Amino acid sequence: MPTRSFIPAQQPPYRLGLTGGIGSGKSTVAARLQQRGAAVIDADRISRSLTAAGGAALPAIARAFGDDLIAGDGALNRTRMRELVFAQSDARQRLEAIVHPLIAEHTEQQYRQAVQEGHRLVVHDIPLLVESRHWRAQLHGILVIDCRKSTQIERVMARSGLTREAVQSIIAAQAGRAQRLAAADWVLYNDEGMGIDALNAHTDQIAAWFGL
Repeated sequence: MPTRSFIPAQQPPYRLGLTGGIGSGKSTVAARLQQRGAAVIDADRISRSLTAAGGAALPAIARAFGDDLIAGDGALNRTRMRELVFAQSDARQRLEAIVHPLIAEHTEQQYRQAVQEGHRLVVHDIPLLVESRHWRAQLHGILVIDCRKSTQIERVMARSGLTREAVQSIIAAQAGRAQRLAAADWVLYNDEGMGIDALNAHTDQIAAWFGL
């Protein structure tokens, strides 16, 4: 359950940051809030569209890193990009300098559309919210979906087929659990034994606080 009651903004929409580590159940909560009438702006989905074939970020990426970063299908060569990030200490910052302003631009466009459509709650689904200093000032509050690291590992292994070591590497590259909890205004604890029905019920309670 959340740690305290939500206090919606006086004039909607309320901009709620939603984050959590891989395997926490964040995407399930986002989907449920959307079903209840929230507008969900998915930062990961925007990022993937920007680096898909024909994506707006690709010309600048090619200029900064070379044409070999563009795969044969016209999309970002993600394998090559990951290798470059590991090999060059500044590669991630250079990539983020290209992609992040575009994500912010598309996010604002989607937010304005949500306002025009009359949504009371706009959920910003941001996996790297805690790692970024940009987002906090844009949001009215942050909801963290939390669970133990061991639960994350088991869930991701079960759904993806990745090895334990691979999942641990992904978790290690994200903000730590303590960092996320320190940034949270509210925490929804979704650990072993919660179950989808219970998780949906808690998410429905959150939606109800915003009149959804």
